[in-house]
Amino acid sequence: MASDQLNVILLGAPGAGKGTQAERIVAGYGLPHISTGEMLRAAVDQGTEMGRAAQHFMQAGELVPDDVVIGVVRDRLAEPDTQRGFLLDGFPRTLEQAERLDGILADAGRAVTHVVLIDVPEEELVQRIAGRRSCSECGKLYNVTFDPPRQEGVCDTCGAALMQRADDNEQTVRNRLAVYREQTAPLIGYYAGKGVLGEAKGGGKLPNEVFEQVVGILGDA
Repeated sequence: MASDQLNVILLGAPGAGKGTQAERIVAGYGLPHISTGEMLRAAVDQGTEMGRAAQHFMQAGELVPDDVVIGVVRDRLAEPDTQRGFLLDGFPRTLEQAERLDGILADAGRAVTHVVLIDVPEEELVQRIAGRRSCSECGKLYNVTFDPPRQEGVCDTCGAALMQRADDNEQTVRNRLAVYREQTAPLIGYYAGKGVLGEAKGGGKLPNEVFEQVVGILGDA
């Protein structure tokens, strides 16, 4: 494995701020940001064998099977822009996927070098997601706990009504967190056992404060 490779996986529960930190990591380290959804859409657009297989399931509204997702990941990681490193976001989600990713990388003489876990207490995650509101007109985002509008239910910028996404209600959020605990949280122990896990405390922190911890894990940008 080349010593200058930075092969990073971003872990964290829904609402932990992975997307925000991914933007900062990409900008700071020049890594291609590879997310499962984007990979699948790109493979479909490019008409690859795996893309055609994925499209069949996506058009039917079904989950794309592991074999297809892993094939898309393998194809994406073979592209030239990943040769000095990558940032994987949203994959792997299960221990089986993690083990198969290790195999893909080992076949190419590579390995995961860093796993960044953004850890946020569950109750704060619920407040973050269930408290999200967006303006029905201009799209400005608020949070009723952390960044409320001046007048409840009304956008500060344009005065239009604020809306809550149907899947941002508390029960749905708790269900999503339960799925994360069952399927994805075991990856924390898996990567800790490999000595590649670093933890950034995200509870009550501003994005820049979290990114300072990320830099401490990955090294200076």
